[in-house]
Amino acid sequence: MKFKVIGAGLAGCEAAWQLAQNGYKVSLYEQKPLKKSPAHKSDLPAELVCSNSLKAARLDSAAGLLKEEMARLGSLLVPIARSCAVPAGGALAVDRDLFSAAVAEKIKNHPNIEYITAEVEAVDDDEDTVTVIATGPLTEGKMSAAIEKLCGGYLSFYDAAAPIITADSVDMSIVFGASRYERGGEEDYLNCPFNKEQYESFINELVNAEGAVLHDFDVYEGCMPIEKLAKRGLDAPRFGPMKPVGLVDPKTGRRPWACVQLRRENSAGTMFNLVGFQTNLKFGEQKRVFSMIPGLENAQFVRYGVMHRNSFLDSPRLLNRYFQLKSKPNVFFAGQITGVEGYMESAASGIIAGINAARYAEGKPLFSPSDLTMIGALSAYISDESVKNFQPMGANFGVLPPIEPKIRDKKERYAALANRALDALKSDMS
Repeated sequence: MKFKVIGAGLAGCEAAWQLAQNGYKVSLYEQKPLKKSPAHKSDLPAELVCSNSLKAARLDSAAGLLKEEMARLGSLLVPIARSCAVPAGGALAVDRDLFSAAVAEKIKNHPNIEYITAEVEAVDDDEDTVTVIATGPLTEGKMSAAIEKLCGGYLSFYDAAAPIITADSVDMSIVFGASRYERGGEEDYLNCPFNKEQYESFINELVNAEGAVLHDFDVYEGCMPIEKLAKRGLDAPRFGPMKPVGLVDPKTGRRPWACVQLRRENSAGTMFNLVGFQTNLKFGEQKRVFSMIPGLENAQFVRYGVMHRNSFLDSPRLLNRYFQLKSKPNVFFAGQITGVEGYMESAASGIIAGINAARYAEGKPLFSPSDLTMIGALSAYISDESVKNFQPMGANFGVLPPIEPKIRDKKERYAALANRALDALKSDMS
């Protein structure tokens, strides 16, 4: 059996490392410096193209828990990042040049890794080759076309997403569960009712909020930012995504003046998205303005709305939780192309893909940590067939099953979730 990893970003390096550490010879392909995307500057692998921060370091944070889980699974990158750290308060930030150089040294000097500089334009049909595709969110050209063909066209070229909030931060004394015209169960949607005064105040803040700059992104009608729709006229959202028709607020017995619907984001019902609220507002403005929605005054956002170019798979239709392509089991995907969002999330998916590429070749049962872990919960999210209109997701405590009974103090609750996750991972690995 031969092993090939395409792409030497964070995910590809972790996947190749897992295979190599398990004693397998692996070919790691990287197109730089022969070809670079507009985002890439360095010739080195594992380039950090945006921020040099890998987010929070403390264990009682989602990002800190993720890194600790990765370290316990034999991560290449987490120990290197810790050794290249620069002062950044409570975050783990790195000297990006030292970080990439250290990764390059480890990768290129591993006796089981052949580092090949070449642009890969096709995916092997050979069933004796196990391939991990980790080409990143800027995949383009012939490789993009090859992935589209392999996946039956399930590849998105934009990321136009509405915000996602935690279910337990919604004020259910205001919000009510119902589907329009009673078509469906009460759990299908939550509804945030506006009276006329609340609606007009909300629209005024929405149209005057500060937006982010759009780069190389053409918005089409079905993907229009909610703030752009509101600028068409005061009642435009009320006849669009905020229409109240078919809904009756049980607290008043009347139809609201307007309504924001929240739709379940995952099968566990721990997260909801704001239906029709794709937006280009800055994150701080989203928090400020969307917290004016009745019932969302204390909403905890696990993902803000974004609009930018991004290539990613419709993973719930294509991948299982092992990051394996359902239709072609000797092909695995890793990194942001799978719908995980963030440096370390991408790297974590590479670890799981690498572990499972080896286990597949050995005929062993594939491995995924429990849903109680951060890595396991993200793996479950990207493969959850109940997720519609799939959008990328980063590490957050909203993806984990809640602690019962609920711990009201947030710091204590997060610490308990982290301890539970590490206990579950220890059990998974034993």
